Amino acid sequence: MQTDSIAQLQSAIRAFAEARDWQPFHTPKNLAMALAVEAAELMEHFQWATAEQSQQPDAAKQAEIAAEMSDVLIYLIRMADVMGIDLLAAAQAKLQHNGRKYPVDQARGNAKKYTQLQPDDPA
Repeated sequence: MQTDSIAQLQSAIRAFAEARDWQPFHTPKNLAMALAVEAAELMEHFQWATAEQSQQPDAAKQAEIAAEMSDVLIYLIRMADVMGIDLLAAAQAKLQHNGRKYPVDQARGNAKKYTQLQPDDPA
């Protein structure tokens, strides 16, 4: 199955769930819980790794990480579909919102939360 867009992937995920009659189980609550579980499984791969190790996993670890990331993406896209959320539009709006919260001249080169940024902070 080759997909080139979020919409195509969403349609494929929907068809996969419908073929198995999983719609009754795919409530927002259940999908949010499944998403959290998969995110935790992704985090397990980094739990005791150093920063350097997390940036340079071997091929086997990289494949495991990719599989967990795929699970997270699939549940997120399925949840958006069930809730009627245009995930791409929501992400674009959030990126614009974050751009206002984190102006480049104040946020560049630091990891401070937006509530800690000051206009006179050095970049």
